[in-house]
Amino acid sequence: MLLPVPPPFGRQLDQYRHALSGQPPETPAHITLVPPTQVEPTDMPDVLDHLERAAAMSAPFAVRLRGTATFRPVSPVVFVAVVAGISGCERLSARLRAGPLHSTPSFPYHPHVTIAHGLAEELLDRAFDALAGFDASWTVSSFTLYECSVGSGWAAVRDLAVSG
Repeated sequence: MLLPVPPPFGRQLDQYRHALSGQPPETPAHITLVPPTQVEPTDMPDVLDHLERAAAMSAPFAVRLRGTATFRPVSPVVFVAVVAGISGCERLSARLRAGPLHSTPSFPYHPHVTIAHGLAEELLDRAFDALAGFDASWTVSSFTLYECSVGSGWAAVRDLAVSG
C-alpha cells in the first residue's frame, strides 16, 4: 500500500528519478505504508475487507515533504524527507500491517519518498544535492493498493479513501 505523491509534485519527482537513473520508475513517487507482501489470491477478499476497515478508521491528515536525507551507509538510498504527517503515516501503516497483512518489518517504519536506490555513489550524491530544496504539502485523503504481476510489473489496483 502506497501514499502516492500527488501532482504536480509526484510528476516532478518521477521525472527527476527517470533522468537520474535512466529508467522509468516502477511505481510513482510515494510513501510506502506496507512493503511488498505476498498474498494468496484466495486471501484477497479478506485483505480487501481489512483495507476498507482500516481506511474507514483513518482520518485525512496533512503531509509535508522537505529536503533530502539518506540511509547511507546502511542502505544506498537517498530520499525526500517527510517533515509533517509522520504520525499520520505511522498510524495508517500500523493499521494496515495488522490482521491478514501482519508482518514483522526488517527495519523500523520511517515514512519517506525514495528518490535514488542502489545507484553509484556520485548519483546518490547528485540526488541528495539536487532535491535539497524540494518542498511539497498536501492532505492525504486516500491510499492505493498496488499489485505486481509477472511481465507487467506494478499496477495500481484500488484507491481507498480515508474517512474516519
